[in-house]
Amino acid sequence: MTVQGESAEHQWVDDHAGPVVRPYAVTRGRARPVAGTFDLISLVSATRAAVTPEIGLGPEHVAIVGLCQRVQSVAEIAAHLDLPVGTVRVLLGDLMARELVQVREPRTTAGLPDNSVFEAVINGLRAL
Repeated sequence: MTVQGESAEHQWVDDHAGPVVRPYAVTRGRARPVAGTFDLISLVSATRAAVTPEIGLGPEHVAIVGLCQRVQSVAEIAAHLDLPVGTVRVLLGDLMARELVQVREPRTTAGLPDNSVFEAVINGLRAL
């Protein structure tokens, strides 16, 4: 739908941000990654120094591989590329399926003591 008096080209350009591409267009309408689950603090690193645009990879995929030459968290990738985290997760799933990135999930808290141990420590410190 075009606003009266507004050209079709102007409708897709934001004065401050430049061209606007909807996240569902970047992911081709997908809302879930094809591989992996990614926490905000999952660490992502590229497995190759560079990647050429391949069939099925968009400029955002290539940008993620370039950005992940240094280890980055999922949240950092989203912030650097100015994309929603859900979109980044879908793109990371594509890259992981092609073995272009590797993802280290955060450690689970299963090995940590329960809260009663921490409370005992705090109470002991207060008693000093």
